[in-house]
Amino acid sequence: MNTMSISRRKFAQLLGAGAAAAIVRPRFSFAKPTQVTTTSLTPGGNIVRLSANENPYGPCPKALQAITDSFGLACRYPDEHNNILIDKLAKLNSVNHDQILLGDGSGEILKLCAETFTGPKNGNLVAADPTFEAILSNATANGAEVVKVPLTTSFAHDLPKMLAAAKGGLIYVCNPNNPTASITPKDELRAFITKTPPETMILVDEAYFHFADCPDYESVIPLVNEHPNLIVSRTFSKIYGMAGLRCGYCVAPKETVERMRQQQMWDSVNCMALAAATASLDDPDHVPNGQRLNKEAKQFTTSELEKIGYKSIPSQANFIMFDCKKPVVPIIKAMKEKNVHVGRLFPALPTHMRLTIGKKSEMETFLSAFREVMA
Repeated sequence: MNTMSISRRKFAQLLGAGAAAAIVRPRFSFAKPTQVTTTSLTPGGNIVRLSANENPYGPCPKALQAITDSFGLACRYPDEHNNILIDKLAKLNSVNHDQILLGDGSGEILKLCAETFTGPKNGNLVAADPTFEAILSNATANGAEVVKVPLTTSFAHDLPKMLAAAKGGLIYVCNPNNPTASITPKDELRAFITKTPPETMILVDEAYFHFADCPDYESVIPLVNEHPNLIVSRTFSKIYGMAGLRCGYCVAPKETVERMRQQQMWDSVNCMALAAATASLDDPDHVPNGQRLNKEAKQFTTSELEKIGYKSIPSQANFIMFDCKKPVVPIIKAMKEKNVHVGRLFPALPTHMRLTIGKKSEMETFLSAFREVMA
């Protein structure tokens, strides 16, 4: 860890010096914010990438500028950037500084939870089926038993069965859930958190929190101070468009954060990601604009799919999942041949396709290719 002490005032001066250096030296060539796209050129043509739940609009202009301004800080460890972002997140979430742990994307937070709270000495991991698989792999690598509990018929987490299956360890609740884009109702989740014994940790993954607008959904961050076994993870990869920069965090009791930090590599989040994340929180328009654009493209896509007979699971995320009425793997392959990449197979729902919502033009390309494949 960096042992050099830098005051916040000095850090601000360094940040300014980095911006000044960017002015006096030859400029690098960077795409302007309006040119950010998820479509990449390959020898085979344009690929429409709707497979990874990314934000097609990218970071906000303030975040892009912050990345440029941080070039001059590349020689410094990111300790001060850590503290500045943590202070902002603590204020945003009405918790203390020592209740925030940053991660290299929320993926690192999930890995730390598996390593800290599951395994032969701690207990099993209980998760929904299907759900985001990374933490299942993390727990397996840690020597833990992994128990999968099928979603309910409404695609919510079956919380009573998940609680019954827990043996200490960790219960993982992705809400909204990936890959189904469905939610678990707030009253059910609140009651479950209250009933879960303190020796069983609960991780609620709120990666898609900003896209949920259903009255039956709410964040459980306000419950952290009442329940010492509750951890809530968030990410800058989705609404903030920073999937490639890797920055996430969790909110948890101080003692939990300290336990997790013991498993963590020092300075795992780089200074450019930290600068961009900090700047993103200062842009009041980025989140509502992203929500609006996603909702418009999502409504267009689900409406067009319904016209040709394909119904989607009600979505509270930046992706949808819909029933193709036949095995999805050959469809995924056929779409790829048309340069449209869609989500992978989720074995619990073998006829369903997960589809990221891109720009409207990308969704039009998807629909055209999908109609041809299904004809």
